[in-house]
Amino acid sequence: MPNFPYEIMHDRQDALERLELCIRWGQYDIHVLRFHLTQFPPGRVIGFHKHAEYEFHFIPQGKGKVILIDQEFALKPGMLYLTGPDIMHYQEADAFEAMDELCLHVDIIDRNLDHPDTDSHSYDEWEAAEARDCIEKLRMLPLYPTADLHQAMPRFLEAYQACNDNFVGSYTTIKQTVIQILLRAVRAYDKASEQKQFPTRDMKAYRYRLALEYMYANYDGSITLEDVADKLNLSSRHIQRLFKELHHGHTFSRILEDIRLAVVCRELQESEQSVEQIAKLAGFAGGNYLHAVFRKKFGQTPSEYRRSARPPQPQ
Repeated sequence: MPNFPYEIMHDRQDALERLELCIRWGQYDIHVLRFHLTQFPPGRVIGFHKHAEYEFHFIPQGKGKVILIDQEFALKPGMLYLTGPDIMHYQEADAFEAMDELCLHVDIIDRNLDHPDTDSHSYDEWEAAEARDCIEKLRMLPLYPTADLHQAMPRFLEAYQACNDNFVGSYTTIKQTVIQILLRAVRAYDKASEQKQFPTRDMKAYRYRLALEYMYANYDGSITLEDVADKLNLSSRHIQRLFKELHHGHTFSRILEDIRLAVVCRELQESEQSVEQIAKLAGFAGGNYLHAVFRKKFGQTPSEYRRSARPPQPQ
């Protein structure tokens, strides 16, 4: 067949198999045993046999048949099927037409079974959940071919080219293609219409936190409620509602004042700067204004606070 995109993989059939590929995915170790393109000449028969590992079979070109246990199925380009551990199967190319097959053999080891004390926090929980879902579905996939609906086959070529080109990140790219082949094969059989729930943020709390972070980073300037709203691409009214709901009913002005006063208190305790200098450092208009705000808040002047907050000096 002209323009067969996988033809290049015949040049170095063992290129990917020379790599020692062990992929850690969630709680699983996935050992790649075989990873290549092979061809069945016309009429070629491989009698009933089985493997101890999972074998993914993809048909990019040609036709033939497969018998899975005791059921016979026709094979044509664009199809895939899976044989799990100990599944007896028989393969045969068409009597007059060769059949190409992309093969991936993987041994999947559950570390939680071998090492039940494995720290589950050592991997991403959402990725681990997807890995468990995929592997559990692999173990239950029906024994019949289906169409490669989600383009797993091109991942073989992607891995082969990464191996040949040896660019920065080639090894990682190859490992990722293996995961993609597993995922896309499972999806090809997945008839469920359920929608997966991705990890999501509490947007209200998230926006509130971003607003506070922006205020803490810019309290020493002439920051306004509109500045914060513009930074978060929200309305001023929306930001004010967030503050009142999540910050004890306080307004933007009250929160900003409290941030600045906390800076003033720290500087009064730890530095020798004048009240005027501290006022400007904290974003107040000047020492007199700080004096009035501070006295109203704490019932004493900044200087009185400084004396009371510091331990007496030894004589």
